[in-house]
Amino acid sequence: MTTNLIFVLDSDKKPLTMCTPGLARKLLDSQKAAMFKWYPATIILKKSVVELPLPYLELRIDPGSRFTGIALVEIETETIVWAMELEHRGLSISETLTSRSNIRKGRRSRNTRYRKERPNHKKSSGWLPPSLQHRVDTTMTWVRRIIKLAPIKSIAFERVKFDMQKIENPSIEGIEYQQGALQGYTLREALLDHWGRKCAYCNAIDVPLEIEHIQPKSKGGSDRFNNLTLSCHQCNQNKSNQTIDEFLKDDPARLNNIKKHQKQSLRDAAAVNSTRNKLFDSLKTFNIPIYSGSGAETKMMRIKSNLPKAHFIDAGCVNASYKVTLKTIQPLRVKCNGHGNRQFMTMDKHGFPRKDYAPKCVRKDWKAGDIIKVKKKGGNFVLGRVKKAAKTLAFIPFGGKETSFSPKNTKPIHRSDGYRYSFTTIDTEGRKRKRSFPAG
Repeated sequence: MTTNLIFVLDSDKKPLTMCTPGLARKLLDSQKAAMFKWYPATIILKKSVVELPLPYLELRIDPGSRFTGIALVEIETETIVWAMELEHRGLSISETLTSRSNIRKGRRSRNTRYRKERPNHKKSSGWLPPSLQHRVDTTMTWVRRIIKLAPIKSIAFERVKFDMQKIENPSIEGIEYQQGALQGYTLREALLDHWGRKCAYCNAIDVPLEIEHIQPKSKGGSDRFNNLTLSCHQCNQNKSNQTIDEFLKDDPARLNNIKKHQKQSLRDAAAVNSTRNKLFDSLKTFNIPIYSGSGAETKMMRIKSNLPKAHFIDAGCVNASYKVTLKTIQPLRVKCNGHGNRQFMTMDKHGFPRKDYAPKCVRKDWKAGDIIKVKKKGGNFVLGRVKKAAKTLAFIPFGGKETSFSPKNTKPIHRSDGYRYSFTTIDTEGRKRKRSFPAG
């Protein structure tokens, strides 16, 4: 067995024991079951089934900043029978909010109508920024979906906490925790000492040096000491808002030297620390026994089980009591794309309306990203994805070129739900091979 098991529901939509893809195919061919959901793959039986003893399944979660691993494990055998990796879009949300903020600030220098200042609203207790709240919401959405499809008896959650100062300086201890990088320095003096009092991009000395962001603020960079360097005025102007990789793509030696001086970014660790308690408290609302484990215990069990490093494997090792085995090496890869936005017109990088903008909805019954089955001449059906278009109905067959279709000869397979789906295969050496799949 290399693929995920298939979820099974009876006619009353009650979760039953999961089955293999081969058995699911036989039930579909014999008309004893129908396809209920494509992602994750679920079939529904056409008759009610007498309740039988169900296996003890535990839903295990390994939360992360960019990826969250989710695995279903049979407790009796400690076997991962179904797995997925959820890719968050917190960084893109942060970049979008920054872009929108810059456009809003630009109104101050334009001759626009006066609008009364809005009062600052007090943030509620437990408030998180949208980029972090998104991680909690999407994880809860998928936990809610899986609980409806499988007989989950308990939940295991890796409640990891990072010591961010220890990550930067492994030898830190005692009172040093209260002393930051600028202890005894001003910011400019600390940067001059750290970067050798010369331009980081052209080695110019004895010239006025400007404080410069290595990762531009317009692309998610921060004002932390580890994201600042010194450059002359000309290099600062030439770099503009390019990333360090774009600006120094023809000078790899200098690029590597700057990255060696640059401290490790703590963005991902901070995101996990900020959301861990909120997510743990949210999981308690399901009224299912919930257990928590540490990152060290997860790593120890993965090494003891002789398994490669992967998000879904780490999830399967959370709260494990003994050696974990794999029944699947092909987890479902789910990428958060979102449903677009509520803007009537999107803006370009200068803040002006885009002329090539087209609405997401094609017709009342179809939306960009829907997977449909289109009947062609000869009675054959072609599987494809609806394309974003303003006036015409167009779709792209998988492995083919864009073509038009008539709504009369179509059948919806999977409605666009804000996620894009694929499969990633993990071999025995831990290498990943991504295989694309019809996307929602």
